Amino acid sequence: MGMNAVEVNVMPKSLETDLGKIKAEIKKKLKKAKNIKIEEKEIAFGLRALNLLIAWPDTEDTDEIENLLNEIEGVSSCKIEDIRRAFG
Repeated sequence: MGMNAVEVNVMPKSLETDLGKIKAEIKKKLKKAKNIKIEEKEIAFGLRALNLLIAWPDTEDTDEIENLLNEIEGVSSCKIEDIRRAFG
């Protein structure tokens, strides 16, 4: 089974959204992921987004990532920015 490196951008609903809770929920929801790297990124006027780098099985549909992330309370939207075949 091969892996894909999937980069995802997650936007919170507001400035008051607790990004720590979203990070914890991401790790709970994405059970099929082998590795999840989460970074906060400044957008504008204090709004911060989350950039995720996920090792996702190539046998699984990447739409599942977006569907699971959109279920998290406090998430306004998420978008897959890049998908690459991971070697190693």
